[in-house]
Amino acid sequence: MKAMILARQAAIESSPLSLVDVEPPVPTGTQVRVAVRCCALCRTDLHVIEGDLPAHKLPLIPGHQVVGVVDRLGPNCRRLALGQRVGIAWLRHTCGQCRYCLSGRENLCEQQLFTGYDADGGYAQYAVIDEDYAYDIPPAFGDLEAAPLLCAGIVGYRALKRANVPDKGRLAIYGFGSSAHIIAQIAIHRGVDLYVVSRDDKHVALARKLGAVWAGQRAQDLPVKVDSAILFAPVGTLVPIALEHLDKGGTLAIAGIYLTPIPALDYNRHVFYERDIRSVTANTRDDGRELLQEAARAHVHPQVQVYALDKANQGLQDLKADRISGTGVLSIA
Repeated sequence: MKAMILARQAAIESSPLSLVDVEPPVPTGTQVRVAVRCCALCRTDLHVIEGDLPAHKLPLIPGHQVVGVVDRLGPNCRRLALGQRVGIAWLRHTCGQCRYCLSGRENLCEQQLFTGYDADGGYAQYAVIDEDYAYDIPPAFGDLEAAPLLCAGIVGYRALKRANVPDKGRLAIYGFGSSAHIIAQIAIHRGVDLYVVSRDDKHVALARKLGAVWAGQRAQDLPVKVDSAILFAPVGTLVPIALEHLDKGGTLAIAGIYLTPIPALDYNRHVFYERDIRSVTANTRDDGRELLQEAARAHVHPQVQVYALDKANQGLQDLKADRISGTGVLSIA
């Protein structure tokens, strides 16, 4: 099969991914093999490729927002069938026995493994996943639309839950890339007043198009204090800014797996009046199932920019430079 392989971590500007022919994976146990149709690009892929996250496996096939069709079953499979369309996401294994798994917090399991990081992912023609970690894709979504939901959507959905947005409340989003533009549609469908801060003109325009009450390039121009905020941009210097614009009792959820250093906070200015700061760590499978169902009900339509498999370096370079409005997706089938 053809796959984009990372041999060593390096800046994406150096085009570190190479198109090579490798043997397709063979499913074992309760794994299924998926003939990949497409795989969305993610900032986490950049963090893995460029070394912001330490290498867990090299060489590596990145990618963890995979949509395809089951084309081979492991000997112990019982749930999925040949020809079934499924999604593969970031979380691919948990122990199922620790106190986190047993209390519905498998995203904190210390034995968890991740697609496109601990195991090969979806920048390839085939990928394998345990059938219990594969997602059924609602028929409301085409392949290209479904792919961004499998990480951008899922992690954004968990961030939305962690942000404790009150009914009909006010939500600010900082950074308006792949994840934010999906969650914005769900928040607006719920009746939330959405405020968006993004340094990019086209992202501001997209936010307004989707129905944001206000969108602009500077947090200082926000017309109101908000009940909740989600920080999608991996920029630690935005944390005190976001906290300053929270109302009393507000919550800031930080959605990224990676964040640059946070500057010193002033207790009275940034934290007092029971403002909360909450991080987001991966997701549970329940988060994924809930997101896919609510996104279908809300008629969410991710905006995608399509690249061929061999153009993965270019797609990730565009992602890093904020040249993509919505989500970049590799078309592989």
